[in-house]
Amino acid sequence: MKKKFNKIAGLTLIEILIAIVISSLMMLAMFTSYTIVNSTYRQVTDRAKISQAGRDLVGQVLREIRMAGFKYLNDDIAASDEHNPIKITPGTGLGGTCDKLEIVYGGVDYDSDQSEGKRYTFTRYKITYECKNSVQTDGDGFKILKSKHIWDGSGWTISPGGKADEKLYEDEDVLDYVQDFVFVAHDEDGKIITSSLPYTPDKDRAFDVRTVDVGLILRSTKEFYKKDKKASGVIRKIVSLTSGRDIAEEDKYLRDIITVTANARNVGLE
Repeated sequence: MKKKFNKIAGLTLIEILIAIVISSLMMLAMFTSYTIVNSTYRQVTDRAKISQAGRDLVGQVLREIRMAGFKYLNDDIAASDEHNPIKITPGTGLGGTCDKLEIVYGGVDYDSDQSEGKRYTFTRYKITYECKNSVQTDGDGFKILKSKHIWDGSGWTISPGGKADEKLYEDEDVLDYVQDFVFVAHDEDGKIITSSLPYTPDKDRAFDVRTVDVGLILRSTKEFYKKDKKASGVIRKIVSLTSGRDIAEEDKYLRDIITVTANARNVGLE
């Protein structure tokens, strides 16, 4: 029996320790590779989400600016300062307010129960984009709110005749983590339309708008850069459309800038 036991092969303690060390090194290498790949994937997806959210909103604004000033043939609603197709209330930028945009266009309601000639009722709609301070960014940004009102003959409302309308709403959250929202109106010569009034353009130039530059700056929801690439004391500077509205921050957040030009194709028809 002693001879048989002596012939049984096994692993020494040193060999077992070597195997454990090699296995640990392989697992560590695999975990490190996974961490790097996962971190890279998260950064790519975060960048894509920020970019897509911003472009979705800007695309929506572009479509609505193209609707500004539209009216159906034989529209019988009297024109007024309340119905100017595009109004822009300039803001002050990060730390203050972003720009407010109001878009007015015409619509029509059809009622088959009415007699012929009275089945069509012309309407006016107003879409408003404005910002409020965002609690998500600790006061370092905005959230964009959108409203849609209808003209009831004396003012803008979301409940014409005292009845709720599912097509109308007020202060619906559209997008958060916004750091600036800028609108710049241009006339047919490409010159910026300015005004001494709170609104740009004012009522005398309300129908001169040909294009509107739209600028949106978004911030990532979490710190994006693992290590701050800046040297000590160097500030990242984000330039906006309007002078005096540059963003200069020392942090690790990603910021995406979207700038487009919208053609207000119906405004000049007045």
